[in-house]
Amino acid sequence: MNAQHQPTGSAYFMSAETSRPETHTLSVLVDNEPGVLARVIGLFSGRGYNIESLTVSETEHEAHLSRITIVTTATPNVLEQVKSQLERIIPVHRVVDLTVRSVELGHDKPLERELALVKVTGTNDNRVEALRLADAFRAQVIDANTEHFIFEITGRVSKIEQFISIMRPLGLVEICRTGIAAMNRGPQGM
Repeated sequence: MNAQHQPTGSAYFMSAETSRPETHTLSVLVDNEPGVLARVIGLFSGRGYNIESLTVSETEHEAHLSRITIVTTATPNVLEQVKSQLERIIPVHRVVDLTVRSVELGHDKPLERELALVKVTGTNDNRVEALRLADAFRAQVIDANTEHFIFEITGRVSKIEQFISIMRPLGLVEICRTGIAAMNRGPQGM
């Protein structure tokens, strides 16, 4: 047998990963206490995987529970390892891959929404066009004066991206995005 094809004696020997990376949305229910978020994020950064979106908020005040929603891209094998390791962190109560669960429930993907604040400056025609387009996208004006608008827009990531791209030539100055909030359809909870 060729030495190149012999498995090593290491307990960490793994076959070459042949799966393609996939984007998944994970929902993690944790105790609302200091250091939990750092530990959860550490599992991703320790493996060199980027978190594309991250939202955290207390969801059950009396139980002191928070929900962390993470969007990441990795191979299915790595995602399974990360979910398994997340479940072993003491203050983690539950880990649900909303992407996988959505397919199990007969849907393409979970419901995902994001909120963005978009500041646009401009005068005359650009100002009128920014207002017209904001109305078409159902963006709300939450602050305005003669020099700028701040729009609030909520929707799918693709809608937010499209709104930002059309505001760019009209005087886009600043963007603040919340990250994705996600939930599966149907009567079942997380």
